[in-house]
Amino acid sequence: MRSLLERIHRAGVPPLYSLPVREARKAYTLRSEVLDLPRAPLARVEDITIPAADGTPLAARLYAPSSAVLPVMLYTHGGGFTIGNLETHDSLCRQLVLRSGVAVVALHYRLAPEHRFPVAVEDSWSAMTWLARHGATLGLDGTRLAVGGDSAGGTLAAVSALHARDIGLPLALQLLITPGTTAHQDTASHEQFESGFLLEGEGIAWFFNHYIDRAHRDDWRFAPLNADDAEGVAPACIILAECDPLVDEGIAYADKLRAAGVPVELELYRGVTHDFIKMGRALPEAIAALDAAALALKKALAP
Repeated sequence: MRSLLERIHRAGVPPLYSLPVREARKAYTLRSEVLDLPRAPLARVEDITIPAADGTPLAARLYAPSSAVLPVMLYTHGGGFTIGNLETHDSLCRQLVLRSGVAVVALHYRLAPEHRFPVAVEDSWSAMTWLARHGATLGLDGTRLAVGGDSAGGTLAAVSALHARDIGLPLALQLLITPGTTAHQDTASHEQFESGFLLEGEGIAWFFNHYIDRAHRDDWRFAPLNADDAEGVAPACIILAECDPLVDEGIAYADKLRAAGVPVELELYRGVTHDFIKMGRALPEAIAALDAAALALKKALAP
């Protein structure tokens, strides 16, 4: 990991938060899969749309290892609610499908600053409920449903699991990869890993300022650690990186779930940074994390 960070530093690549949003999106798309595993061939890869609550068609991509009727995970990508798309997380979704045998539907929720909080949340909720009700139209079993995501997408998955509990929608699993769960950058890990560990404190602030007003940051839909209770939510697989500003809040959320009686599998990978799971060409920890995520999906959703 140190070697990778040194190579990135030597390359002189400007940090995304130093760029205008439109340029940051382009740069992230170009960079996002450089260290990721090659895109694995799958039996089904289909671009689809899912309606948002206001009727807006949201781009999504269906991945499946066969044409059989399969359980499905809704996947929400990372990118600080501001960048990221179906292409930036294509390899990751393919690997989860390849290793688990479960179908994945990746959602491109609407991004900030054009669409500020809570639009991304509402888009995720709409896609989740749509898959539960209409998954059969895609040849999927919407009664066997999970949610997952990384980084900001992990936040969206966590709040989707809370919402599913509240509306009586059964979920088999919430897969949370390096999620954000707190309202403010105020844990010890935010200070310890503020600079030099890929996800910078300035970058987090840049994302948050584009996405949400400070006055709204204590809302549990942004900070699921602030939810009144977590009793009755789906079992969780939580994958964290040791050298990540978000690691403390990920551990705190695992503790919150466990205290509420929710089964939690917590995997903490030592010596790696945020986004490590997308570095399978270089890091064995990325392969191990993919396998752990896939195993959790298989256990929760396999027939």
